Amino acid sequence: MDQFRELLKNKKRIVVKIGSSSLRHKETGDFDFVKIDTLVRELCDIRNQDKDVILVSSGAIAAGRKVVHIEAEERDKVSVKQACAAIGQARLMMTYEKIFSEYGQVAAQILMTKDTIAADLNRFNAHNTFMELLKLGVIPVVNENDTISTYEIEFGDNDTLSAIVAALVGADLLILLSDIDGLYTDDPRKNPDAKFLPIVSELTPEILAMGKGSTGSDVGTGGMDTKLRAAEIATRSGADMIIANAKDVRIIHRIMDGRDVGTLFLAHQDENFYLKDYVEG
Repeated sequence: MDQFRELLKNKKRIVVKIGSSSLRHKETGDFDFVKIDTLVRELCDIRNQDKDVILVSSGAIAAGRKVVHIEAEERDKVSVKQACAAIGQARLMMTYEKIFSEYGQVAAQILMTKDTIAADLNRFNAHNTFMELLKLGVIPVVNENDTISTYEIEFGDNDTLSAIVAALVGADLLILLSDIDGLYTDDPRKNPDAKFLPIVSELTPEILAMGKGSTGSDVGTGGMDTKLRAAEIATRSGADMIIANAKDVRIIHRIMDGRDVGTLFLAHQDENFYLKDYVEG
């Protein structure tokens, strides 16, 4: 297993995904600026090693809800979510831009929908935009365009979106920062006998069956099922993937140092892989 972790040091294009609940104080719902600052610092340090970095970040809807004080009974209305996304995305990106600039790094915003990938011309243009930004040394910050999406968070709290981005740009590593240490044989919050899996060499039907859609957060919507779907996309496209706990985002450099943290899913590039298949139907 150590040999596979050691290879992570040589990864050149990394996509990092972080969810809504990891960016906010649980008690108040306000931004956790210390954590966001640490996250940005970690990403900038990777970029300073001449590696390409892309951040896929949730949090727009939650940020918007906090600003306009949405009542509980209104929270699930699609129109309300879209309005909150419009408010929150601006605040989220403003926060990222300010902190990235403090570390001398340029960030760019990319908002995506399913049509970005499903339509051939859109997919081609999105690929070219990412490539040019990376060539310029910019760190793209990606989110789903919830303001115009017909079905809110179609990609599954950005787990699937981050894997799609990884495949689109030819990344060799996807890091999913979650509220759990990695993949277990069962939900460890409910089953004390659940066993942790440090490495998954192949996504067998038994492994895929471990995704039961549970999540420990009432802010995000992505459960283990969406993370395993992300693993399927990422590994088939040729990228390794790691699920790790976002409680301490400094775990990013520990992963890049080859330390034994999180669950590592090994890449199995499939010559028949077609990205469009994962956003249709």
